[in-house]
Amino acid sequence: MLVNRLRALAASASAGYSPQRELPLSTYAGMTAVFVAAFGGSLWGIRLAGKELPERLAVADVVLVGLATHKLSRVLAKDKVTSFVRAPFTRYTGPAGQGELTEDPRGEGLQRAIGELLGCPYCLAQWVAAGLVVALLATPRLTRLIASVYAAQTMSDFMQLIYLAAKESV
Repeated sequence: MLVNRLRALAASASAGYSPQRELPLSTYAGMTAVFVAAFGGSLWGIRLAGKELPERLAVADVVLVGLATHKLSRVLAKDKVTSFVRAPFTRYTGPAGQGELTEDPRGEGLQRAIGELLGCPYCLAQWVAAGLVVALLATPRLTRLIASVYAAQTMSDFMQLIYLAAKESV
């Protein structure tokens, strides 16, 4: 079967890559394929709906999406309130300050790979940014409104940290 051949090929190609700790490389590859299919399929769907893809995004939209991506990625990966989303894939290890938690991925294979993705704001950022860009292309007004909430929250977070630093330096 083709799937078994591909697994065997992937296993032989990655043998020795991480001798200290086995990494779910084939699962990572599958998750990457899901990302590419979802992102590409969404863009294709926008084209099929008769919307033209822009040659480039406006700088203001890139900044807005960037700020919103930062906050949404952190909310999904670290917030106490969203721990229920990560709980099937991670193990709580302690507080991380400012309403955030530290968690480790658990399990093996897909469970572990999803735990690694969900616990890493840097890893999630690609997925969040792609989702926001697709949403921006499909429904720009609504997406700008929602992204503005998270961009404002990002700026507020930085202001809170600056305030705390200034207060502690006095």
